[in-house]
Amino acid sequence: MKQISPKIIRQIFVLFLIALIGGMILLKMVPYFSGVLGTIILFVLLNKPMKSLVKKGWNPSLAAGLLMLTSFFIILLPIAGAFLMLGNKIGNAVENSEKITSIIKSQLQYFENLVGFKLTSKIDASAVSEWLSNSLQGLAGGTFNTVIAISIMYFLVYYMLTNRKKLYESLYGYIPISNDNLTIIGSEIRGIVRANTLGIPLVAIAQGLVALIGFLIFGVENPFFWAVMVTIGSMIPFVGNLLGTLPVFILALTNGNTFQAWGVLLYGVVVVGLTDNLIRLYVLKKLDDVHPLITLIGVIVGIPLFGFIGLIFGPLLINLFLVIVRIYKREYGKEDKA
Repeated sequence: MKQISPKIIRQIFVLFLIALIGGMILLKMVPYFSGVLGTIILFVLLNKPMKSLVKKGWNPSLAAGLLMLTSFFIILLPIAGAFLMLGNKIGNAVENSEKITSIIKSQLQYFENLVGFKLTSKIDASAVSEWLSNSLQGLAGGTFNTVIAISIMYFLVYYMLTNRKKLYESLYGYIPISNDNLTIIGSEIRGIVRANTLGIPLVAIAQGLVALIGFLIFGVENPFFWAVMVTIGSMIPFVGNLLGTLPVFILALTNGNTFQAWGVLLYGVVVVGLTDNLIRLYVLKKLDDVHPLITLIGVIVGIPLFGFIGLIFGPLLINLFLVIVRIYKREYGKEDKA
């Protein structure tokens, strides 16, 4: 009977220890994993400016601090402002979720009379309001974890920017992938990050600004909030600006402002929708375009994991998963030639 080599047994035991300890670490880090993804994003975005400043004679610590401070004011503060605005509105929506559902139900009854099909009798207002409340609270939740994740993110980014040489040496030393494939994967990740953190948000912000003009023209109450909702919705495939324009349409009809309601809806569908297509054509094509299905799955996965910021981190996580699959295919997918 052939015995298993002691070397193989030791190898399996070491792999078991790696998996066990790594799993324990990963399990505790999951609530703050958004900080790791944020680190990747900031490092990719700040690495080139960091190299430029260091070449000009800047102290690495000072250059890293300046870039991190700049990123805080340009990236984090606007996101935090939108988050607070959204949180306040979500709080009101949660408190009045059953009332909002009843309003929507009453509006559906108007269309039922036109088409002759009864739909509202099948809608349970209390069940819908409970689902809406849970969904909205999940979208705005995780404030404490977010603060810790941001702290972790900036700590890691500072180390990575000021110790880039050691970072690259560690990657090549510890990750069991060939150097050529690591270089290729690094290039792919840079492209993914650019598309997710530059292309998609730029399109969303532009669409939100166009929607804001329409809300101001038609005299919508709280136009800036609804513009933020349009911005968020444009990051979600098959939802788009309807996340902002459809609630405004329903509220305007409820208040008897028929002209405002239909004006906002038509403006959203025609003007904002056309703007979205034009901007995506010129912006995303210059970056690495992201398939809508990947973005949709990323949003579905990202929001429960990371909360509001999952709109950006979710698609990035899905793309990173696909990159890892390609790593495996490059390393082990080829058949050995006899």
